[in-house]
Amino acid sequence: MSYITHTGSPKGLNCMAQYTIWWLLAGAAVTTELLTGTFYLLMISIGLVAAAIGAHVGAPITVQILLAAIIGGGATLAWHLYKSKNDTRLPANANPDVNLDIGEQVHVNSWQPDGLAQVQYRGAQWTVIAASGAAQQAGTYKVKEMLGNRLVVEPV
Repeated sequence: MSYITHTGSPKGLNCMAQYTIWWLLAGAAVTTELLTGTFYLLMISIGLVAAAIGAHVGAPITVQILLAAIIGGGATLAWHLYKSKNDTRLPANANPDVNLDIGEQVHVNSWQPDGLAQVQYRGAQWTVIAASGAAQQAGTYKVKEMLGNRLVVEPV
């Protein structure tokens, strides 16, 4: 009885199948994405999964590599084009992810003739400006953005 399989590897050793390697690579890409937060690695992992499926159906290694490259690269390119076309990021002075004051409420007692008001906010005196088109009446306002050390507010 021969101890060598038709692939030339010893029977006693656990030789890893090609699809297992592709699945491990896909899992590593997803894990790295979860640690770094870059969505592009998920697109690469789609290509690695395609290569694993190709290995399951018996495709040659060159076809598997082409599947990984074309599908992973295509998904990455498609995501990049989608993100650049639908980029709706706000500027830093109006982005609540950058400035935690955005969306907070302040109470304006009265407006000055020059369109400014003074409010007590976070334990300090702040100057506020009404957002364009906002009525300048006493009341509660929401911080829309920051211009330097001034709060731009709009009615709640």
